Amino acid sequence: MNCPYCLSAVSEEAHVCKTCSRDLYLFKPMMAKIAGLEGQLAAIPSQEAYELRIAELEYLLDEQDRKLSNRSFFTWVKDVAMYLVVPLLLLLLAHWLIAVVYDTKMIYLRIISMIIPLPFAYFLFRGHAHKLFPWFVGVVFLAIASVIGMSWITSLVDHSPVWPQNLFEWKEVLEYSASIAFSFLTGMLLGGVAYASKQRRRQASIMNALIKVASSQSAGGVSIQGVFGIMKTLQEHGGTVVALGTTAISIYTGLKGIIGS
Repeated sequence: MNCPYCLSAVSEEAHVCKTCSRDLYLFKPMMAKIAGLEGQLAAIPSQEAYELRIAELEYLLDEQDRKLSNRSFFTWVKDVAMYLVVPLLLLLLAHWLIAVVYDTKMIYLRIISMIIPLPFAYFLFRGHAHKLFPWFVGVVFLAIASVIGMSWITSLVDHSPVWPQNLFEWKEVLEYSASIAFSFLTGMLLGGVAYASKQRRRQASIMNALIKVASSQSAGGVSIQGVFGIMKTLQEHGGTVVALGTTAISIYTGLKGIIGS
């Protein structure tokens, strides 16, 4: 077997690599499975079966990666700090610079507020799969905390109330919060599409081998390969269409109050 970190040879009984001194305890089951699969691959004469085994090996590696990257408490704290607290601070900094320091048009702040959250959400969901509900709650926190924080910064300068005082002000706060939230949701969708695309490439050899077998068959005059192609196209572009929709909603809610006034 080879060390997954430095690729040097290690014995089956070793729990620490003698070359790089990395702990191999978590990788032992995966390394044993890979060694077994490699032995099976050497005895497979069929090219299609060989491709299937290669794809199975890649799938097992992905599964192992997901298990090793289970959401521990410290990982959650790091993700929350990186992908929620940092964009929150950037939004507050942008508000302070635009509204207090330079006292320029607020439309610039609205545009920046729709741009900042998107890349953070994209890189978060591009890396690996996440549960949606906890991050949806995080999106709500980011949106509301950003708007209330901006109101608090303004109150420090002109001593105005932090909380909205009438229905019109509440409507503006909700619309502004919605624009920030939809920007983050757009990044989540685009990142999810990118992650799914990466997973599809990993499993491409499985699909190609299955198509070779299924393309010789037909059901009711419809080619199985053609049906698979349609399903794949819908899967690839469906997330992008939804992401474009949330982007449009973010832009509309963010600029509605300023353009209409």
